[in-house]
Amino acid sequence: MPSLDLLSPHDTIINIFTILILLITMISLGCTMEISKIKGHFIKPKGVGIALVSQFGIMPLTAFCLAKIFQMDNMKAVTLLICGSCPGGSLSNIFSLAFKGDMNLSIVLTTCSTFAALGMMPLLLFIFCRGFPGLENAIPYTGIISTLVLTLVPCTIGIAINHYKPKLAVMVKKVGLSILFICTILIIILSGTAIKDVLWLSLTADNVMVAALMPLIGYVLGYVLSLIFGLDAQCRRTISMETGCQNIQLCFAILKVAFPLEVLGPMFFFPLIYMVFQCIEAFLLILCLRCYQTFAAPAEDTRYSSVVIKHEAVNTA
Repeated sequence: MPSLDLLSPHDTIINIFTILILLITMISLGCTMEISKIKGHFIKPKGVGIALVSQFGIMPLTAFCLAKIFQMDNMKAVTLLICGSCPGGSLSNIFSLAFKGDMNLSIVLTTCSTFAALGMMPLLLFIFCRGFPGLENAIPYTGIISTLVLTLVPCTIGIAINHYKPKLAVMVKKVGLSILFICTILIIILSGTAIKDVLWLSLTADNVMVAALMPLIGYVLGYVLSLIFGLDAQCRRTISMETGCQNIQLCFAILKVAFPLEVLGPMFFFPLIYMVFQCIEAFLLILCLRCYQTFAAPAEDTRYSSVVIKHEAVNTA
């Protein structure tokens, strides 16, 4: 059987590119934000509250139910629950931007969920993973705080650029997204080269089914919950992405701390399978939105204009 230690020689390079991607992403996203709108989400935190309930309620419960439905063994169930308890991450910010969501709300949510994770993750794992040994000291608090710093500092730089130099912000955003694309391709190539001989071991039917269903359920229920509470379309799309997307880096970190690789086995790569499906499903949702806005929305505008013209003609006559 191939060794699960194959990834270790590539860890340093992959980590450097990951941090670089995070910094560039947060600066670029910060250039899309406005201070007044950020304050608005803190003053009226309805959207933030709904999103936190979705992230720390819907996803862990979904993971627990799927583990029961597919009758997963203890190791698989624990891995799934850990993945379901890691909210947000920078990927949700990128998807929110592509899904034409509210970027101010997205960054506020990332910040709040990262702070909340310091207390909520141990509580969720205690509730849902009771009876599973090895999780008592599994929460990497240093990693969570590092993620918070790497999110807030570059994002603040981007907000400052947008506030004081709006023309520069446009250029920073374009250049940043181009560099982001190149770095992402390099990470995919490096990761694929490192784990190509062992990834197939984790591609069992139940793992694939759960990895496909879980983000989709998060996207749908996050949108439905925010719709029920009367949030606007931009906020609904943002909360949908923030709910379905999980922090894969944080999940990997917890698994590394909690269990030896020989105990985890191929389940160490489950977060990677989840990430693939959450990206594919998010891409399909974004594609559907763009197609709707390209073809259906203009047709609706044309019909509305025709009605207005006829109404004005009748009034004139």
